[in-house]
Amino acid sequence: MNSGPPGLLAGTVAGSIRGAMPTLRSLVPEDPPAPPFRRDFWRSPLRGVRLTSILGATLLVAIPLVSVTGLLSHVAYNPGLGENRIVARGPFDVLLFDWPTHPAWLYAASQGVHVTLGLAAFPIVLAKLWSVIPKLFVWPPARSVAHALERASLALLVGAVLFEFVTGILNIQNYYPWKFNFVEAHYYGAWVFLGAFGLHVGLKFPTMWAALRKPRLSQELADTLAAPAPDPPTISRRGLLGTVGAASVLLAVTGAGQSIGGPFRRLALLAPRGGTSGDGPNAFPVNKTASAVGVGPDRTGASWRLELKGPAGAVKLSREDLLRLDQHAYDLPIACVEGWSTTQRWSGVRLRDLARMAGAADGREVRVQSLQRAGEFRQTTLGADQIADERSLLALRVNATDLSLDHGFPARIIVPALPGVHCTKWVSDLEFTA
Repeated sequence: MNSGPPGLLAGTVAGSIRGAMPTLRSLVPEDPPAPPFRRDFWRSPLRGVRLTSILGATLLVAIPLVSVTGLLSHVAYNPGLGENRIVARGPFDVLLFDWPTHPAWLYAASQGVHVTLGLAAFPIVLAKLWSVIPKLFVWPPARSVAHALERASLALLVGAVLFEFVTGILNIQNYYPWKFNFVEAHYYGAWVFLGAFGLHVGLKFPTMWAALRKPRLSQELADTLAAPAPDPPTISRRGLLGTVGAASVLLAVTGAGQSIGGPFRRLALLAPRGGTSGDGPNAFPVNKTASAVGVGPDRTGASWRLELKGPAGAVKLSREDLLRLDQHAYDLPIACVEGWSTTQRWSGVRLRDLARMAGAADGREVRVQSLQRAGEFRQTTLGADQIADERSLLALRVNATDLSLDHGFPARIIVPALPGVHCTKWVSDLEFTA
């Protein structure tokens, strides 16, 4: 056996391997094969490290807020309860706490920020991608293993950010041209994006910080982005930033209109659920109509009964039976994952009173079943804190009038701070677990 120093031996072996393997640069032609890979193809005089750094610094504030509120939305769905799980259990399942019922507007505010800020950030994302697009076509594609890994992380970042924003915006528009589950794909896509985003920030933050603090230094660094033979300018960099900023403000206003509600709802020009549905006291947004999920008057008329189940057995209650129970009214928001929310005055029977009737005074969970025949979330599960909150209702009326069919007649769930998708409409069964 060779008894030489281990360091010398390792160096000799590594040197032999390097000598035997071709370099990455030698595996590709020296001349760029197509115009996008040639630096003189990109001729805009606006590109530069400072412009990219300004856009990047803005996203460095917006993206973490969008990401955190998105993950909070996942927690608010309470996927650990019953039928609520859409995303399969795995290492990325973040459920550090049970979603609270106080304050009542918590989900409306969190999801409103997520959607509104996401809309506002999209023009900045597009401008940032435009500003660095020459870097996506550098030649050779990889100068070394380290450079290849950096390029791979950049490809993941660009792909993930476009996937997250495009699918998110189409979800707001209730348009799904794909066959995969949006919530699951959006959730896993977010983790891919966050990983690539964190790596990119770690690599590029020193350059961004230097360019923002020392404009002269940014001119020296600009060689990596500036066009070698720029065209005459048609707009200044300040003009470009102003245009991008105006687009962001416009989208923020239209997005916030559906979240804030009231007179601001008229500004939600791009939101399909920004308007109202129904007449009089029932004139507020609805996500799914009764006809869309197969619920008609034949199933919600005089023959309808609520089946209440629990340790005490099962009992069927008509709507008149429910109206004879103690009625309570609260002003509560209902908020949807698409970003819209509205606050109305709901009245009905407390869930904790129904739990007591079912023999589950300290109810741990309640499974809620809907009459709807089509679509997801035909049943959902609520936890102990949601049952115990005095404002959690099986609502029978809204704004002192009966619920309309589209808003869940004969009865629906209303729980403070709960995503609207779990405020089940057209309730047929409540099964409490003690």
